[in-house]
Amino acid sequence: MAIEGTHTTDPTQRKTQARVAALAFIMVAAAIGLSAYGTPKPAAEGTPPVAPKEPRAKQESSAAEIAEGQRIFRSETFGDEQLWTDKLRLHEVVEKNVDPTTALKVGLKVDADVLPAGILEKVDLKSPATTVALLKMNAVVGLQATVDANNHITRLGVTCALCHSTVDNSVMAGIGRRKDGWPNRDLNVGAIIALSPALAADKKAVYQSWGPGKYDPRYNQDGKSTPLVLPPAYGLAHVKNETYTADGPISYWNAYVAVTQMGGQGNFSDPRLGIDVKHSPDMVTAKLPALRAYQHSLPAPPPPAASFDSAIAERGRSVFDRTCASCHVGGSGTDNNAGTLHPPADTGVDGAYAARTAGKAYRTTPLRALWQHPPYFHDGSAATLADVVAHYNRVRKLGLTAEQQRELVEYLKSL
Repeated sequence: MAIEGTHTTDPTQRKTQARVAALAFIMVAAAIGLSAYGTPKPAAEGTPPVAPKEPRAKQESSAAEIAEGQRIFRSETFGDEQLWTDKLRLHEVVEKNVDPTTALKVGLKVDADVLPAGILEKVDLKSPATTVALLKMNAVVGLQATVDANNHITRLGVTCALCHSTVDNSVMAGIGRRKDGWPNRDLNVGAIIALSPALAADKKAVYQSWGPGKYDPRYNQDGKSTPLVLPPAYGLAHVKNETYTADGPISYWNAYVAVTQMGGQGNFSDPRLGIDVKHSPDMVTAKLPALRAYQHSLPAPPPPAASFDSAIAERGRSVFDRTCASCHVGGSGTDNNAGTLHPPADTGVDGAYAARTAGKAYRTTPLRALWQHPPYFHDGSAATLADVVAHYNRVRKLGLTAEQQRELVEYLKSL
């Protein structure tokens, strides 16, 4: 099975507080989608590029390297302000028009650990000035802003955390402690991007069609739109290639996103895709090893207590071993670590996105904390794990009874 697919805790107190934080985050989202603004230089046809070398999974990174990777993941824009500020002018939109209520609606998140005590009770949640204040204190997850003495946003950029972090909602929905690596399936990237005054109406219509938790990382390259579900960035230590189509190792994908999607000032080249982007100085490449080390350090979150029936899950493991383990090696891994890719017809999923990639096929997705990130499949076409199992039972003609399917679902919930 190829499965990719929001954990929440009980909100406490301060009802209106979440809206304040969300306000700043809306800006962050806009940055991620608007990356589609640039155009790559064509590169000569040729063999796949030499990707940054990946260390063995068992090789441990130093504490200092992981700490630097966390800083990069949370705070590094790679100089992408040139896109979000200079070209897309999102700083103008946020400063003038984005209030906390709007921000919450598009899934933005706020880091409660950064907020001064009592701040949420004092601010005007209907004022864009509150958003500026949150940005000034660096409280919006995935967004970096420079605010001058007159409280005007002069520079705005985005980081990896925009799409691949959320919060635990410990203050209230949308406000809490960071949960790095968790995909923000509430984030409506397309709706945020469409706020840019620099985009034509036809492009805005495409962005608005994506919906929450989805993003197309190739729209600005080929003009086609087949948005993907935002994937987790945890549990990658034993995963060789990212993402759904395994175009290259983790640092390859990090470089691709940083340069071609975020608008970072770095170098990325892949002759297979006709992409050759170069900047001087290169503000991306030297940061990739530490970023990868931090991602490797993020474990997949365990399932909540009592969230599955352990006895039924044990029987489901036997079903899994008979029907799924040839692709999901080791009970939760992927045969792609050995180089295997699957044509869309093999798994019965839509092939439109794969057709736009270097390999024209899909990777078997490692099964990481499936309880945490529905919907599933690259396009989110399976709403539940029961839908996933029913799909494969039909397409692969597994012949599972209703009880066996239920057992298999319980096992998947345990991963």
